[in-house]
Amino acid sequence: MEITLSPNKKIYFASDQHFGIPNYDKSLEREKKFVHWLDTIKKDAEVLFLLGDLFDFWFEYKRVVPKGFVRVLGKLSELRDAGIPVYFFVGNHDLWMHGYFEQELNIPVYHTPKEFTLNGKEFLIGHGDGLGPGDKGYKRMKKVFTNPFCKWLFKWLHPDIGVKLAQYLSTKNKLISGEEDVKFLGEENEWLVQYAKKKLETKHYDYFVFGHRHLPMEIEVSNASKYINLGDWITHFTYAVFDGKELELKSLNT
Repeated sequence: MEITLSPNKKIYFASDQHFGIPNYDKSLEREKKFVHWLDTIKKDAEVLFLLGDLFDFWFEYKRVVPKGFVRVLGKLSELRDAGIPVYFFVGNHDLWMHGYFEQELNIPVYHTPKEFTLNGKEFLIGHGDGLGPGDKGYKRMKKVFTNPFCKWLFKWLHPDIGVKLAQYLSTKNKLISGEEDVKFLGEENEWLVQYAKKKLETKHYDYFVFGHRHLPMEIEVSNASKYINLGDWITHFTYAVFDGKELELKSLNT
């Protein structure tokens, strides 16, 4: 997909808000902060990319969606109604999406990384889970999560039981839920860096943009290509901005 920036417009990227944890009050506080940020970018946003794990758990039953999050859902709907495109890439916590965002918010949802040409620059964009070498345990677990039969079984749980169980399991996994700082593993051990370098063997990309790691990172993977990890909205409150020439990581706290 190709997008050309209008004069004085920018493209914004954010990921890993994990709304719903660690409890209602703290999640609501972070949600209000994120909604305020969405308000501030509305004046110059050409496009908004959300790279997954907006919610710490999200499962769409046929006629039920999880309770809460009305502020952020309403604000995203407002952006779309104002003519600002929003693209959503599911994360490992909200991968059970089945049409709600498309039908109610008019927001396209992607389940795998996608190529975009933004102002002539080549981007590969996605959440980042399950990519690159290693992490075999999670990759096996993801196959279970995305298995149609397993999803069919889960949907027969009453939402009060199913959502509570999923939230409990999510918060037990501190790395995935982002409850503690994620440490930089070193360039040679960052699997998304390795994934980006492997992709460059067959095609040039100016930028690889991912979430998932909960750690803001900007790493040169070649002389003309960068890997950007967006961090999170739990500890770092970071996001990225593309002005048509350069992609820059920024923090709400600075």
